[in-house]
Amino acid sequence: MLPHLEQRFEVVAPTLPGHAGGPPLADPAALVDEVERLVDGLGLESPQVAGNSLGGWLALRLAERGRAQSVVALAPAGDPSSVDTLPYFRTMHRLVRRSAPIADRIAATAEGRRRMTADLTVEFEHIPPELLVHQLLGAAECDATLALADQAERDGWPVEPEAIDCPVRFVWGAADAILPWPRAAQLYREALPNADWVVLDDVGHAPQLDDPLVVAELIRTFP
Repeated sequence: MLPHLEQRFEVVAPTLPGHAGGPPLADPAALVDEVERLVDGLGLESPQVAGNSLGGWLALRLAERGRAQSVVALAPAGDPSSVDTLPYFRTMHRLVRRSAPIADRIAATAEGRRRMTADLTVEFEHIPPELLVHQLLGAAECDATLALADQAERDGWPVEPEAIDCPVRFVWGAADAILPWPRAAQLYREALPNADWVVLDDVGHAPQLDDPLVVAELIRTFP
C-alpha cells in the first residue's frame, strides 16, 4: 500500500519492538509505552495512525493517550474474545520457524502460497511471492511472539475506547478467520458507536493484503 499512501502522506512504517528488525522488547507489558516513545523519537505529536490486528490495537491505545489525530484500525485485537486466538499464534510461531529455511520453495508454487496466506487472506495470487517470503521470515524471527502471547493470556489486550476522542474508522473482513466478524468487534461496536465502520466481503484478517488498493483508499480518505 505504501506507494498509494505516499501520494498523500509522509508515511512512516516502523518495525515494532520485539519484531524482526526492530528494537528489542524487554517487557511485553510496556509495548504501548515503547511505541509512544517511537512516536516521540520521530518528533510527532499526534499522527494519523493505521494498523492491523496487534497494530490496530496499538493505534487505538495511542489514541487513548491523545497521541493520534485519527485512527484506521484493521481488525484490531482488544475484544475479550481476542484471547481465544493465543493457541493459534503459539502454533503458527512454531510452524513458521520450522518453515523458514524452505520459505522460497514454499512460495514457488500456488499450493505453497495458499498455505502461507490461508489464515490471513481470501485472495492470494496477486501477492508477490517475495513479499510472502519476507512475511514468513519476519514472523519466524519475531522474538516477542511468545512473550506477547503470555502477556495477553495474563492481562488480555486492555483498551479504554471511551477515552478515545479522535475520528476512528474500523475496517473488518467479513471472512476474517482469526478475529471473526462481528463477534470479535463487539467491544468496539458498543464502546464507539459513532465510529465509522467498513466491512469488506470476501476479505480475511489482513485486508491490506487481500485488497491493498481499497484499503489504501480507506486510509487516504479518512477522516
